[in-house]
Amino acid sequence: MSLLIPESGLLFWMTLSFGIVFFILVKYGFPVITRKVEDRKEYIDESLRLAKEAHTQLTHLRSEGESIIAEANKEQSRILKDAMQEHARIVQEGQQQAQLLAQKEIEEARKQIRTEKEEAIRDIRRQVAALSVDIAEKVIRKNLDKEPEQMALVDRLVDEVLSSKS
Repeated sequence: MSLLIPESGLLFWMTLSFGIVFFILVKYGFPVITRKVEDRKEYIDESLRLAKEAHTQLTHLRSEGESIIAEANKEQSRILKDAMQEHARIVQEGQQQAQLLAQKEIEEARKQIRTEKEEAIRDIRRQVAALSVDIAEKVIRKNLDKEPEQMALVDRLVDEVLSSKS
């Protein structure tokens, strides 16, 4: 009996055992293993298909997002342009209204100045007339023969009237 060469009986029983195990594996084991491998393959294929669909949808959504952003930027530009135009229009209207109001106030001030000027002139004329009447009245009361005395009297009376009005 050698360790490296098996006996024929051992060889027979080993072959028979291997055949029975192989038959059982072929009959019951390999179909289950094959089915599990096929199921796993189908699951992986389905996952890959879903991943491709997700990638396609993501690409589509990304392009839609970019187009929405571009559209939003255009809308923002349009709104800003409209706002700037509205701002310019409002400022221009405000300036025009301010100019009209300023012209109106200047015209009213001119009218008031003219009125006050005319009233002041009338008042001065009244005062001059009153002074003239007062002087004439005092000159007539005192009849003076000499001209230097008359001039001295007129000067004194003018000074009196001016000091009494002040």
